[in-house]
Amino acid sequence: MKYARALAFAAAAAITVVTATGCAVARNQESVGSYIDDAGITTAVKAKMAEDKTVSATAISVETLNGTVQLSGFAKSQAEKDQAGAIARNTKNVKEVRNSIVVRP
Repeated sequence: MKYARALAFAAAAAITVVTATGCAVARNQESVGSYIDDAGITTAVKAKMAEDKTVSATAISVETLNGTVQLSGFAKSQAEKDQAGAIARNTKNVKEVRNSIVVRP
């Protein structure tokens, strides 16, 4: 019984991974490996922003494609926008940062 439950859980997890990675991979935008790398970069950038008290991680969106990080959303000051860009640039495996954050006081 435990074996069947574990097998069912593993199958459900595999389907979730395939479904989640299928979107960008199916459109030939990136390989499964780079999709996973990009997800790791996005997670790392968001985690660093959450730790930084000068950046509102909830107001800034982070998306990554092939190592290029796209930042969007709103910042309260130019300093916050610049700090978010610096955090992204200094994250491992980031090739380029496109900072489209809008400063809105």
